[in-house]
Amino acid sequence: MEDSKIIELFWERSEDAISETNRKYGKYCYAIAYNILYSEPECEECVNDTYLRAWDTMPPEKPIALSAYLGRITRNLALDRLAYQKREKRDSAFATVLDEVSEMLPDASTMPESADDVALREAINSFLRSLDADTRIIFVRRYWYDSAISEIAADYSLPVGTVKSTLSRTRKRFREYLQKEGIYI
Repeated sequence: MEDSKIIELFWERSEDAISETNRKYGKYCYAIAYNILYSEPECEECVNDTYLRAWDTMPPEKPIALSAYLGRITRNLALDRLAYQKREKRDSAFATVLDEVSEMLPDASTMPESADDVALREAINSFLRSLDADTRIIFVRRYWYDSAISEIAADYSLPVGTVKSTLSRTRKRFREYLQKEGIYI
């Protein structure tokens, strides 16, 4: 079923919206949650919460890209669940991703008062648009979808070292880009 028809079902308050969403995007949402939570029951609950949040927000929301909308909801719910359960003490791949990301993003205490979330979001989007497609895919897979480096390498038939070096170079370019834009790290 087309995304526009699924969104219509949400707007009509039809219960078919949930079943159609699950059929089309269930595995996608589950994969996002699993890359953060690493627990099947937690992921299933997170995906169900995603459907509830979508139900509660449509209407008034009418997303342009349903997959991105559901992905964002799932990711945010999984991150909230992770923080709530205080999983930062466990040795996880996601903790490694957070460490890598913390090197790139600005420290809120050092940002000028005039800088805001919108400026940061625009800078991130602009930086991503400046990357070639392969580098952008690797970067987004790692830092948005929290995919393991070995998984990215396998999916794109690349050596693990190539993916690691691409990520390292891109993180460095990203830091430099943010500094150039006046967003200090």
